[in-house]
Amino acid sequence: MATKHFDIVVIGTGPAGEAAAMNAKKKGRSVAVVSDRPRVGGSCTHLGTIPSKALRHGVKQLMQFNGNPMFRDFGDLNKITFPQLVKQTEQVIYEQVRMRIGFYERNFVPVFKGVARFVDANTIVLGDQGETLTAEYFIIATGARPYHPPDVDFSHPRVFDSDTILDLDHSPRKVTVIGAGVIGCEYASIFGGLGAKVEIINPADTLLSFLDFEISDALSYHLRNVGVRSRHNEEFDRMDYHDDHLVTYLKSGKKIKSNIVFWANGRTGNTDRLRLDAVGIEPNSRGQIEVNRRYQTAVENIYAAGDVVGWPSLASSAYDQGRAACNAIVDPDECHFVDEVASGIYTIPEISTLGKTERELTREKIPYEVGKAFFKNTARGQITGEQVGMLKLIFHFDTLQILGIHCFGDQASEIIHIGQAIMRQPGEANTMKYFLNTTFNYPTMAEAYRIAALDGLNRVF
Repeated sequence: MATKHFDIVVIGTGPAGEAAAMNAKKKGRSVAVVSDRPRVGGSCTHLGTIPSKALRHGVKQLMQFNGNPMFRDFGDLNKITFPQLVKQTEQVIYEQVRMRIGFYERNFVPVFKGVARFVDANTIVLGDQGETLTAEYFIIATGARPYHPPDVDFSHPRVFDSDTILDLDHSPRKVTVIGAGVIGCEYASIFGGLGAKVEIINPADTLLSFLDFEISDALSYHLRNVGVRSRHNEEFDRMDYHDDHLVTYLKSGKKIKSNIVFWANGRTGNTDRLRLDAVGIEPNSRGQIEVNRRYQTAVENIYAAGDVVGWPSLASSAYDQGRAACNAIVDPDECHFVDEVASGIYTIPEISTLGKTERELTREKIPYEVGKAFFKNTARGQITGEQVGMLKLIFHFDTLQILGIHCFGDQASEIIHIGQAIMRQPGEANTMKYFLNTTFNYPTMAEAYRIAALDGLNRVF
């Protein structure tokens, strides 16, 4: 089988790999991508971001329908099952894959199928006896998968992680979620929204402790409201496996009986099959590859981007990282290291934050003030029935510069980007006064910025 040579070979077709490949092709390089899946899109499209958010949307619609008195005469939608909702995600996945295949076809980027293994710094083989590809540069964008501790039996039909949960064939009545990170909280809200009793095991003393304290408190309240109990300062010890249930033991001695266990405690970089030892790259204990601010690994011509490099492990940042890694090779002046990311947490309701929290500013002894807008007080919120939600703006007491934006409620991940655009402006353009001097459409959720600005500035002047 003949060896094929390219300027750049990208390993992985998730957000980072796709962005790197498209950027390289647009800038005139010969490029190929390698996919270890039958279809492009990576875990983001097939197992993670896309299906989970589509599933969450279905659950949210179901909750709205059941809670709206207008629809009481149309039947009881509580009978909709988890597998039925998963089925609805398949169309979204299909559309995403079709679109992404089109990207590669229109740009004449060949997609090679198989597991890439390094032979040396300029050569990979696909599988044990597959095609050989050589390149001047490689970009590793293989993503990550759920971490599997050796003492948990993930082959048991009642133990799931974020990659296998879509195979669940019934609606469980009791769910134990191990891990209270973003993925754990998102699925806890999904199962709670479907009417299950959920126990979420959290080793910390609050949910998502990196959030602003008011946002974290609001999340805890609304999870409790849908039957999710958070067990703080608790750690997993072991599990008893039975045909019809599981018993989870905590280190505190507590026992929890449930229909299924959803493991959401950490991620592992997909590097174990790359044979990185052949080129002198040594991943850390979680399979992640260390890179510099140009996404370059310890090997000069090999770069890495996306979840395989660790933080922030978001699809949005992976796109930017993949593009930046490519630019480091083909257009160094355009290489931008991703170090400021708006977080989007798709619980029900959703959360999005950017910048400093009150706790951080207090610790840094920076004088600040806060402005808030509650969605229930906006005309758009009243029209759509959104009684839950808040936009919180934190700004410097003297300069009025925006220091942090924290949003909880419907469309929070969309609303945050208005403030993000202003925070990135230089000098006086990045102040709370912008929201008073700009006319927003009415009624809109964007108007919350004007309300929050008025609330905050009234506390200063």
